[in-house]
Amino acid sequence: MKTQIELAREGIISKAMEKVAGDEGFTAEEIRHRVAAGHIVIPCNPNRKTQKTVGIGRGLRTKVNASIGTSSDISDLDLEIKKARIAEQEQADSLMELSTGGNLDKIRRAVLQNCALPVGNVPLYQAFAEAGRKFHNPNKLDPEYLFELIERQLEDGLSFMAIHCGINRFSIERLRNQGFRYGGLVSKGGTFMVSWMEYNNRENPLYEQFDRVCQLMKKYDAVLSLGNGMRAGAIHDSHDRAQMAEMIINCELAELGREMGCQIMVEGPGHVPLDEIEGNIMVEKRMSGGAPYYVLGPLPADSGAGYDHITAAIGAANSARYGADLICYITPAEHLALPNEEDVREGVRVTRLAARIGDIAKYPEKRGLEKRAAIARRDTDWQEYFRLLMFSEKAAEMRQSRVPENSKTCTMCGDFCAMERGAALFRNDIKGDKRGVMCGK
Repeated sequence: MKTQIELAREGIISKAMEKVAGDEGFTAEEIRHRVAAGHIVIPCNPNRKTQKTVGIGRGLRTKVNASIGTSSDISDLDLEIKKARIAEQEQADSLMELSTGGNLDKIRRAVLQNCALPVGNVPLYQAFAEAGRKFHNPNKLDPEYLFELIERQLEDGLSFMAIHCGINRFSIERLRNQGFRYGGLVSKGGTFMVSWMEYNNRENPLYEQFDRVCQLMKKYDAVLSLGNGMRAGAIHDSHDRAQMAEMIINCELAELGREMGCQIMVEGPGHVPLDEIEGNIMVEKRMSGGAPYYVLGPLPADSGAGYDHITAAIGAANSARYGADLICYITPAEHLALPNEEDVREGVRVTRLAARIGDIAKYPEKRGLEKRAAIARRDTDWQEYFRLLMFSEKAAEMRQSRVPENSKTCTMCGDFCAMERGAALFRNDIKGDKRGVMCGK
């Protein structure tokens, strides 16, 4: 079986490319060309018979990923299924199943059966969790078992994987020579891999056998997401030498993976101050040859716990604006607790809104919906207004909870409604897309 990038390079337009083209308003040939160049990836493991087709990359709508999963403290399969369904209902574009507690094979398979989104994971989580249970020491993980596990998970139908190939002896040396970090290491997979390498005095097998990783991903046409194990967990660590060393390695690997016919995207930070987001994305795009960029947040402040979904939304809007292609949501529970159902709902909604804001800036030609919503609001056409909104049910519920005396207004202004009084001053021809003109002029 050939991968999407191999088909595209041969001039073949797959059904997945056609679907992405139709969804995004491009010709199939334009999508094929960008897939061939490695600028667009399409996670589409053929072992999943029912799966939403999603394109991620250059020129496309910025996508949103929701993450769910158990922990060693809370392992409830029914809850994870509910969270997966909520993420899909709230129109997330992909899902990461990141469980570390309970029967990990059973949880993964149940999520895959109950959700049509492309599903990804971090295979190191299960590998180290099972090594810990078996040997009482995760550092005794057998690298051969890791590769066997990756294939088992792909056989189940995972369409993308975050694999930490960019952590190697060189990047660890940068961390050691640096001598400190304000936020430490915050990647679970990255931290366990660093610990394994130090304990065994060995190179990272995922880096050492990168061609083997790519061959496994190619076998199932899954997207290899080059994990960000050295990402900053505090804005004061942003773009330190350890993080940049890993980014350089990941961007090199992205190029190698593409040459082997593997679909590739690169993961990014993390915690990044607002003024550094544009530079971060520019560097990734330049060094990776335009590989799709999967950004975790980012969070531009460290002091917003409890509202970190808002903190991250600010970073996400800027990331989308400057060229990020996939945004991993942050929930209100980030840094505090395992997310519950409502956290997942709020996380997806806020991140979708942030991605929309970024896309409005990134693609000025796609602002038509915003104009129509503004006109409906101006004309107090509530039915049309709600139809155009991202969260129409929420908006209608809020309005109905405080019913105005005058149905044309809302209780914010009542008799002082500027929209109702101002409407008499304007005429508008929406079909002709003419601007309203002052009456009598």
